[in-house]
Amino acid sequence: MKNMRKVLTIAGSDCSGGAGIQADLKTMTAHGVYGMSVITALTAQNTCGVDGIFNVDSEFTGLQMKSVFEDIVPDAVKVGMVSDAGNINVISEKLAEYNAKNIVVDTVMVSTSGHSLIDEDAKKVLIEKLIPMATVITPNLSEARELSGVCINSKEDMEKVAVIISEMTNAAILIKGGHSEDNSDDLLYIDGKNVWFKAKRIDNENTHGTGCTLSSAIACNLANGLSIEESVSNAKKYITGAIDSRLDIGRGRGPLNHMFLLQKQK
Repeated sequence: MKNMRKVLTIAGSDCSGGAGIQADLKTMTAHGVYGMSVITALTAQNTCGVDGIFNVDSEFTGLQMKSVFEDIVPDAVKVGMVSDAGNINVISEKLAEYNAKNIVVDTVMVSTSGHSLIDEDAKKVLIEKLIPMATVITPNLSEARELSGVCINSKEDMEKVAVIISEMTNAAILIKGGHSEDNSDDLLYIDGKNVWFKAKRIDNENTHGTGCTLSSAIACNLANGLSIEESVSNAKKYITGAIDSRLDIGRGRGPLNHMFLLQKQK
């Protein structure tokens, strides 16, 4: 199949398979695209928590990107968690060098529990170099607050914050409302307009890797030639189905069922 679309994920590895590179590649397989990876960090983690992180040297991150782009050129790129400034710098430089297209940046800065995942130097490089290159960025409510400096307590606040963040980038901005108490509505701010994607809150605590999966699904749809709005809409439906499939493995907050679509076809 010479016309198969290719998608690259640049992110950390989750040895338990629920998030990071592993979640991204499963999502790509479910969407029928050819998945590739550049690993920025190794993590020792499972559904109960993170035991350790080992960052990949930035020079080697650049070498991985060179190997991919000089052979199998991706039709879309997803950038996930990158915790140090050196790696963010190299990723930004290589994306520019190879004129990468359809870049989806999952602006991972704050954990679900509210802890900062990157230091101030890394945050500065993320905002100044990587975010301006993006086609779409996907902050959750905590990360949108971190980027804008504005607390979010309502949908009106989300719309206000989207405008503030838009001053940093020409990218479409998808503010994920999954951490809201009563719904899972997301806001896409694109070309100066607000597009809401509404979804009921699913009573399922097993949501490990949701952000990784959503951003990868958007990248897959962009690689397949769909518009940003169509890509977000399809990705939202996919993530809702993956959660509603109610996979239940592990002793803690378990992962999504990335392969639910393939299982339905059996």
